[in-house]
Amino acid sequence: MVKQILETFGQIDVLVNNAGIAIDKEFEDRTVEDWNNTLSTNLIGPFLVAKRVGTEMLKRKTGKIINVSSTNGINAFFPTSIDYDASKAGLINLTHNLALQYAPYINVNAVAPGWVNTDMNQDLPADLVAEETEKIYLKRFAEPEEIAKVICFLASDDARYINGEIIKVDGGY
Repeated sequence: MVKQILETFGQIDVLVNNAGIAIDKEFEDRTVEDWNNTLSTNLIGPFLVAKRVGTEMLKRKTGKIINVSSTNGINAFFPTSIDYDASKAGLINLTHNLALQYAPYINVNAVAPGWVNTDMNQDLPADLVAEETEKIYLKRFAEPEEIAKVICFLASDDARYINGEIIKVDGGY
């Protein structure tokens, strides 16, 4: 993938690690396979892509890496998504480590959204949506565009002095 992008565009200025899966099931039903699938997608994938892209960015001594974590990695805990929560906490730790690894040339930050109106959340039980909405100061889930705007800011020159940060975008929770 990286080779094809470089052949087509010649350089990579910004990497947004935004792939993620959640396998919600009861704690007692969770398997090692669930953990491996979640960690592979949500943590190992971003590590591998950041390593490869970071190497290219270092050649030019410039770039931005933005990881999409979650408030589940900070302060929202659900035993039904324990592997997801752990993967997003790991992504936050990866963000801090990559910021140090690639300093001073590459800015590495993360966005930690709370509840967002995405396909991943469209089949949630109505009572859970109501309960979680009540906890949010703004009394609604975010729209995807609201998260995207924070990512665009971090990718811009306006954020050139922001590095190693995790920005919660949760409407107040």
